[in-house]
Amino acid sequence: MKIKKRWLIIFLVPGVSLFIFMYAISLVTLVATSFTEWRIGVSPTFIGLDHYIRMFQDPNFFTAFGNTIVWILLQCTLHVGIALAFALVIARKKWYCKFARGVFMIPNIISSAAIGMLFLCILNPSFGPVNQFLKAVGLDCLAKNWFADSKTAFWAVTLTWLPFAAVNAALILAEMSSIDEDIYEAAAIDGASDSQKMRYITLPLLRNIIGICTILAGTGMLHKFDTIMMTTGGGPGNRTMSMPLMLYNAAMRDNNFGYGNAIGVVMMLTGLVLVFAVNRIYKVGEVK
Repeated sequence: MKIKKRWLIIFLVPGVSLFIFMYAISLVTLVATSFTEWRIGVSPTFIGLDHYIRMFQDPNFFTAFGNTIVWILLQCTLHVGIALAFALVIARKKWYCKFARGVFMIPNIISSAAIGMLFLCILNPSFGPVNQFLKAVGLDCLAKNWFADSKTAFWAVTLTWLPFAAVNAALILAEMSSIDEDIYEAAAIDGASDSQKMRYITLPLLRNIIGICTILAGTGMLHKFDTIMMTTGGGPGNRTMSMPLMLYNAAMRDNNFGYGNAIGVVMMLTGLVLVFAVNRIYKVGEVK
């Protein structure tokens, strides 16, 4: 067994070392170039904290940052909560669990842009089924261009990410299947009700996976770009502007890679704070 572990480590070292090396280079480059004026065709010029000063004086940055934080909170609470609720309901039907786990992974293999296009069709002001239904039941006043209306655009974009809650549900279901049935049987002998089993056995044992799902959902929001670009482009009036989209605009549209990387540094720090906070709350990895 020791020999097998030794060979396993030997085979892992090159790949892991290369990954760490490439990641370290990317990280150092990101931070270093955020202090420079860097454009295509022009050598980077050190300008100190100018990009960060500009960023924190830009009201558009605070709009994008605020939108991103709200979306992160919605992902970490609403989406993970929906996933947990689905998993708890479906887990009662053992014959359905394996099928459900497979179905729930479908959103993970479909492009986010494709899902964005699907919702563009569903919420289309002319032929979308949502507006058609509202008109059919006499609620014409509620029919609107959901992605272009400043009052609904933010929530319409939020809705496009709802299918990805199914992926979290699949992860939670997989974790639930690993819980020893003997624990539930012992609790039943002691007279525990279904709600007591869920409260004192299931939920505590799911703490780690819920924490992991929360981290994945929250940090995933920090690179949600294609859906927003596909549906609203950050509009109307920056109502759906996000940090990833702002980074893209700075680097690719304005040819200012230094400023884009400064935004990237703030995104990275936001992700680190999120991971630290979730680990503190859920104590991910600790055995209880």
